[in-house]
Amino acid sequence: MNNNQKDRFQTAWKQLTRFFQNEKTQKNARVTYQVIWNLTLILIIVGVLGFSFAGGVGAGYFAALVNNEPVRSKDDLKKDIYNYEETSEVYFADKVYLGKLKSDLDREEVSIDKVSDHLKNAVIATEDEYFYEHDGVVPKAILRAVYQEFSNASVQSGGSTLTQQLIKNQVLTNEVSFERKAKEILLALRVEKFFEKEEILETYLNVSTLGRNSSGQNIAGVQSAAEGIFGVEAKDLSLPQSAFIAGLPQSPFGYTPYTQQGKLKDNLDPGINRMKTVLKRMYSNEYITKEQYDKAIAYDITKDFIGKKALPSEKYPWLTYEIEKRSIEILSLSLAKEDGYEEKDLENDDLKKQYLALADRKLRQNGYKIYTTINKKVYDKMQEVTKNYPNFGYDKTEQVIDPDTKEMKTVKEPVEAGAILIENKTGKIISFVGGRDFKREQTNHATSSLRSNGSTMKPLLVYGPGIELGKISPGSVTANAPITIPGNTPWRPGNYGGGSLTGLTTAREALKNSYNIPAALFYMKIINQNPVSYLEKMGFTSLTKGDYSNRAMSLGALQKGVTVEENVNAFGTFANSGEFVDAYMIDKIVSKDDEVIYEHKAKPVKVFSPQTAYLTLDMMRDVVNSGTAASVRNRLAFSSDWAGKTGTGQNYWDAWFVATNPNVTFGTWMGYDTPKSLKGTYNGLEYNKRNIYYWADLINAAYKVDSKLVDPDKRFEMPGGIVSRSFCGVSGLLPSSSCQKAGLVKSDLFIAKYAPSRADNSFIDGQYVSVGSKRYAALPQTPSEFTSGGFMLNPASFEDIGLKYVDDPGSLIPGGEKWGNVVGTKATLNDNGKAPNALSITVSNNKISWGLHPEGDVVGYRVYKNGRKVASINSGGNLVYTAGSGGSYYVTAVDIVGKESAPSQHVEIGAKKTSAKAEAKDIDIDIDKDNKSKDSTKNKDNIANEKIDTEEKKPDSKEENVTAEKDKDTNNTDKEDTGKDTNIDKETDQNKDQNTDQNKDTDKAEEEEEE
Repeated sequence: MNNNQKDRFQTAWKQLTRFFQNEKTQKNARVTYQVIWNLTLILIIVGVLGFSFAGGVGAGYFAALVNNEPVRSKDDLKKDIYNYEETSEVYFADKVYLGKLKSDLDREEVSIDKVSDHLKNAVIATEDEYFYEHDGVVPKAILRAVYQEFSNASVQSGGSTLTQQLIKNQVLTNEVSFERKAKEILLALRVEKFFEKEEILETYLNVSTLGRNSSGQNIAGVQSAAEGIFGVEAKDLSLPQSAFIAGLPQSPFGYTPYTQQGKLKDNLDPGINRMKTVLKRMYSNEYITKEQYDKAIAYDITKDFIGKKALPSEKYPWLTYEIEKRSIEILSLSLAKEDGYEEKDLENDDLKKQYLALADRKLRQNGYKIYTTINKKVYDKMQEVTKNYPNFGYDKTEQVIDPDTKEMKTVKEPVEAGAILIENKTGKIISFVGGRDFKREQTNHATSSLRSNGSTMKPLLVYGPGIELGKISPGSVTANAPITIPGNTPWRPGNYGGGSLTGLTTAREALKNSYNIPAALFYMKIINQNPVSYLEKMGFTSLTKGDYSNRAMSLGALQKGVTVEENVNAFGTFANSGEFVDAYMIDKIVSKDDEVIYEHKAKPVKVFSPQTAYLTLDMMRDVVNSGTAASVRNRLAFSSDWAGKTGTGQNYWDAWFVATNPNVTFGTWMGYDTPKSLKGTYNGLEYNKRNIYYWADLINAAYKVDSKLVDPDKRFEMPGGIVSRSFCGVSGLLPSSSCQKAGLVKSDLFIAKYAPSRADNSFIDGQYVSVGSKRYAALPQTPSEFTSGGFMLNPASFEDIGLKYVDDPGSLIPGGEKWGNVVGTKATLNDNGKAPNALSITVSNNKISWGLHPEGDVVGYRVYKNGRKVASINSGGNLVYTAGSGGSYYVTAVDIVGKESAPSQHVEIGAKKTSAKAEAKDIDIDIDKDNKSKDSTKNKDNIANEKIDTEEKKPDSKEENVTAEKDKDTNNTDKEDTGKDTNIDKETDQNKDQNTDQNKDTDKAEEEEEE
């Protein structure tokens, strides 16, 4: 600075000093200062007052927004926050995992300590970087969001913390409004006050919606996401996998890699780009290193996506739906009881529907663990057998209405099948077959389909109850002949194919061969003692009022029907010594907190005594060993003490086989969904064999999996109170000497208190005649040459075996060697009042033959040679005479009262005349034979005169004619006939008949009844 500048500065400073020192200036300055200070104070006061007013207005507005929101306690908040849906899981027996039940949302809860640290860090870095610092809200984030809202900014940054998001998802709604946001802020502050950060984070990880899994299901929660997207648990997620899942909440269905069908999307870029964004934020927030970031960014996440995974409902459709149905029923009853209702109250349809709906919702939301009795390996094997079984039968056409076009169309309907395996003592359902193809037909043919059970009903409704009531024993005798049971509509039950009529039979034989007529007669003995009540005790739930009086129900003719499960379950009663144990599939239901909601407890029901159960089993053993199910023996891969019963529905609509051993009971059914006849061969097998072979293949498969279960070492043990007794095969009473002489004594097992105690009085001595294969009581006028001595059955003794229902009492006397000299006393021929018409005879190779006389009262024939009688042949013998020497022959017919017809035409045989000596010898023989016949005639005055038709001779029965046996062959009266040819013929016939009998036994084992 030069001297001039310095002088000017000093001059200016002096002038400024003088100005401020001037009294007037100082006075003005003091006034100005006061004004400025006062103005500043005023501005400050106004500002404070304005801010307070604005804050008050804002606070008032906030208070108004949350005015209706209740002040929630910690317990209330906890209940709301943790109230999220969780999918229920299902297990096979022995806790073998089956899968999750089908639901709209798949979610599985996981604790925070079982979640990958990468995933927790990824979520925090992406969704709430200040999570561990704030108290539920971030003010600047809220102000920023409010500013953006009022300014209508194009970029909207979220202002919600994880806590707020949790409140929005679990407590509030997704409504966009200031009121909802105010409530969200208030509740977020309270949640932070009550809960730890780790609790909040854990809940968020479990509730977040995360797109779809590889089955196409909507998923929520990181555990379900980890399993459904990558096939790993949440704790095992890698860094890239964690980043991918953490990025999903922003747009779950935009970023998810799977479609609704469970297939990978064509364009996976959105989800992958979002994953990279998450990785970048993790790096920015120092959760990962640069090296980890680079490696994760370069990783190909697509190779970790798992392929489509079938749901349990797709792999095990019948099983999962059955588990769902039973679980819902169990839970509905439990919920109703919690509300004070009893089981009978649910008979009200509306109330039942209400609780079923509630139970269904809880089942799909509460994350139950459902443990079942189904053995996975056995179940899988049975489905495999069913899929590959080649002998179900032909598909048949059916007319149905197309659901889309509503027009009638023709479809092919296959033979369906149902089967179930139950453990006797516990009632556990080990396995079942619901059908052949769930996609074609969803009906569970093992548990839901109602069908008539045919002759499998007989042990349950007839023989078991009859033995229990003391009306039937295995040795009880009844008619097996055509019968008519009167009523508004007379009932005429018939046996399989209309045949197998044996006259009289025992209960054991009737059950073994599945005769319907004896079962019907036995049922009539107990029908007034409410035998249907036994079915109720054994779990039949579809009985109708009409079933209780339906006589045909004894043969399985139910109005609605019965399921395979119920039918098989009932048979287990016999194996359990007469106690019914209800079958079950749901063993236990446990909540996600490990609280047992339900656990099955068996409640056995006493149905039969141990003695009744054993006798019924012992009779059913014969069915398997030599009866209608005998063919199963050669199909089994193992030997066990099986007792069972076959069955056929009316019109051959159903084929059944149910059998039990000391451990398990197993049964199968075949039929068309729309009832059609199964009759006819397929692959060379009739319908009954096709079903029995199917039964064998299934049980063999189960045996390979668990031999100890299916094939126990023990046999059914006979309890005390059972005795073996001999009885007369005609009456079931103690055998008399006459019964013993007739060779009709049998023996069987009886409950001691019901064993026969009265002697048989069925037999009286008498004479009878034979006409063809029939036998009739002789009349006093009947020529003795045509009568035979034998045993007459007393009709009075037949009343207890159903005589009043028998159409032809004479038919009670069957063919067969043992019955050869037995005839009913009512079986008589009536004289037609005139002599028989003359016969027509033929000659061939010295043999004279003729046919059975058309008049029914003809009992014999006389052969004459040169005018002299040389032979008497009864109508039950061979109508052939072999001439021993030449001469003139003719034949006459003789009726029941001795009237003789005119001679037939005369025939000449041979050129050589017979000597007088030979003719005299022939006459002597004839006279001697007549004398012997006279000596054998007894008690003719006691023979009744009522005509009764007897049973026709069976095609496989042996030649049984008492007169023929007595006379050997009337042709032998001719001395020149040595009889060798006749004996040879007879022996040949006997051998043939024996072969026929053997064939018949085989056929019986393969045939089944017709209801």
